[in-house]
Amino acid sequence: MADLNNPRGIATEIIDDVVALRRDIHRHPELGLDNPKTQERVLAALDGLPLDVRRGVACTSVVADLAGATDGPTVLLRADTDALPMTEDTDLDFCSTVDGRAHACGHDAHTAMLVGAAKVLAARRDEIAGRVRFMFQPGEEGFAGARLMINEGALDGVDRAFALHISPNQRVGSASSRPGPLLAGDTSITVTVRGRGGHASAPQHATDPIPATAAIITALQTAVTREIDVFDPAVLTIAHVVAGTTTNVIPETAFFEGTIRCISEHTRARIREVVTRTVRGVAEAHGCTADLELVDGYPVTYNDETEAARFAEVCRTTLGEQGHRVLPAPAMGGEDFSYVTQQVPGVMAFLGVCPATEPDPRSAPPLHSNRMVLDEDGLAHGVALHVAMATHRFADE
Repeated sequence: MADLNNPRGIATEIIDDVVALRRDIHRHPELGLDNPKTQERVLAALDGLPLDVRRGVACTSVVADLAGATDGPTVLLRADTDALPMTEDTDLDFCSTVDGRAHACGHDAHTAMLVGAAKVLAARRDEIAGRVRFMFQPGEEGFAGARLMINEGALDGVDRAFALHISPNQRVGSASSRPGPLLAGDTSITVTVRGRGGHASAPQHATDPIPATAAIITALQTAVTREIDVFDPAVLTIAHVVAGTTTNVIPETAFFEGTIRCISEHTRARIREVVTRTVRGVAEAHGCTADLELVDGYPVTYNDETEAARFAEVCRTTLGEQGHRVLPAPAMGGEDFSYVTQQVPGVMAFLGVCPATEPDPRSAPPLHSNRMVLDEDGLAHGVALHVAMATHRFADE
């Protein structure tokens, strides 16, 4: 293999193995914290490398340490391994073989790229100063697998961290990130509005929770636009509403739930107050009561400024001067890599994998789409960026 000054060249030498592993994982998606087949595939791919490998206890994670030839920092590289509970509707010859499960968020690619980086770095360990830790994490899709791994010591001794997320709406050969907030914190909202049931022909003898529910949902949208700073924004979406059973019965209750996204903990606290007051006040105005539950999910994912600058420099040297884009604003998705960046300086970035057949990346099926596909040529770039981030040093370092 060539030396580590040419990570992109090295990555192309092993890309066939990376693609083969990605396709194998893609065929057999697993959910949540229990990804035993994926774990075994990772362990088999790492077998024989000079790594200190540990299996997780609380989940089917893998942590593998590579010791370099000389002293230096410990750099953590992370990939998630779990899939989504949804159907895949692509015509790929390696399409999911499991009904109701699909790697529509690209975690199969993340895992394969990190295995590729481990192989590259292990082959050139004599050129590494410090230690590289490879973190293969299940349960990103809502199960906080990163937090469980942290509790088991995944961040012990780590000086900085890096993670990539593929983007099917960004061209191959490009990557993007930003300092500060990159991804939102999320809070779920669940509400049961309670009235008094009755006959639909005589609503005056009942207390209809459906108009109250409609008014609450509308009022919540207004509350966000009137009470939340537009420069520290929040998004509130009610995505599930259930009420009634037939045409001539006013139900006793109505139910709705949704999600709140924000990019600062200050706004998260503020919107909790606004939502609570609005839900209960509008329900009372309609003669109803409301049971409200707000559950905070992942924190805001913050990119350390120094690590974001490191990534920008790595992109320029690895992908070329046009290879890096600074995102103008955070995205409102959530990520449990946020638990990592709460504790150590880190950066997450997006890697372009838009299929070349798409005339406009913006029109390509996005993440979590049943038709999401990616250009596997981009995986070599992902391997190269992992390798470069693990070995990069600023001049003053």
